Amino acid sequence: VMTLDVEMPNMNGLDFLDKVMRLRPFPVVMVSSMTEKGAATAISALELGAVECVGKPSARHPDSFDALAPTVRAAASARIARAPAQRATPASAYRWNGHIVALGASTGCVEALMALIPHFPANCPPTVIAVHMPAEFTRSFARRLDGATPAQVREASDGAPLTQGCIYLAPGTHAHLHVVDAGGLKCRLRAGDQVNGHRPSVDVLFESVAAACGARATGAILTGMGKDGAAGLLAMRRRGARTLGQNEASCVVYGMPKAAAQMGAVEQELSIQALGSRLMQLTSQANGK
Repeated sequence: VMTLDVEMPNMNGLDFLDKVMRLRPFPVVMVSSMTEKGAATAISALELGAVECVGKPSARHPDSFDALAPTVRAAASARIARAPAQRATPASAYRWNGHIVALGASTGCVEALMALIPHFPANCPPTVIAVHMPAEFTRSFARRLDGATPAQVREASDGAPLTQGCIYLAPGTHAHLHVVDAGGLKCRLRAGDQVNGHRPSVDVLFESVAAACGARATGAILTGMGKDGAAGLLAMRRRGARTLGQNEASCVVYGMPKAAAQMGAVEQELSIQALGSRLMQLTSQANGK
């Protein structure tokens, strides 16, 4: 495993990472400043194939390097593979059946979601996503995802109604994202302790979707270290929701999907290349089976 500073003299970290991934791919953990510019660069690094990005310590984030050692250990067993680009389902071919989609991911989430989200057409089901990222990174990541799909991708805001054609990414660090039924499905951002070591937590999101939507939802748990999201996906399945997991071969780290599968939460495992089209099938009037 190599740790690589985004900001280096002569050749910047992105140029160096690009050469590494083309000539001799192996696990790389990026180190980035926790600024808007640093976050945008970190997202680019993750798209190029970096396993994870850790923020540099600062007055606002003095303990950010606490995550460095466990991140490097997890990266040692990461699979380095590039998913092929995907095409969106044409909006004219998709008829929404009223179900929402809930997604959760951690290590490897940028690569996975950049492969998955382009499948979503402009009239896609309302979709909520929780990933393990600092707030500075989720803003940049939402903008990057927005450019990768005809649907609209935005950071979730408190009280925002879940609307067809919109994808809501949980803001990092400060609150958990919940889905509530309050005269229609809405986003709620609520403060609280970390769950499974994370805020936002995938478990919290999935459990709220189970309570608010029951069988009117489809959940998918993607690549990531740990077990966050496994119990929440099981809660969704017990309420009648369809539940999917990313398969081991296409995960950067097969931790979260493995925990969910072992718990009985996953109805079907698929590659990241197949998950997007399957999500659209399960939320379509044409094929919900």
